[in-house]
Amino acid sequence: MENREKSFSFVKTYNKPTEVLTDHKLAALGDAYINFVYSLALSEKKGQPSGAKVKGTILAEAFKKAGLRRYMPSRITSHILADAAEALLVYAWLQKYITLEECVAVLCKAEDVVEGFTQLLLMAKNKIMF
Repeated sequence: MENREKSFSFVKTYNKPTEVLTDHKLAALGDAYINFVYSLALSEKKGQPSGAKVKGTILAEAFKKAGLRRYMPSRITSHILADAAEALLVYAWLQKYITLEECVAVLCKAEDVVEGFTQLLLMAKNKIMF
């Protein structure tokens, strides 16, 4: 495994993927991170500053397409799946598995938003090695 220093003292140590994916506080931070990354990608594509929010349905669909549903408890809502996507991506960034620039580049190159977030989630999953 790479030698990476933790950059933020508030990041907990998790023993299982489910612990990351169901951390509500991490998901709250992830919501802001995802919207920021998406806004940067839109700004890059448009050639001017732009702000936007990512719909939960997009994140939930990307989460399922990335094959991450199996790490979640049964009988959950798409809102909880979207929260899990947010938690995973911000955790991967906080732990330096992925960079902000990588996330923006992936979203800029993707055919559509769902595909872009699916690719980001797969990248995070593979680097964290769930």
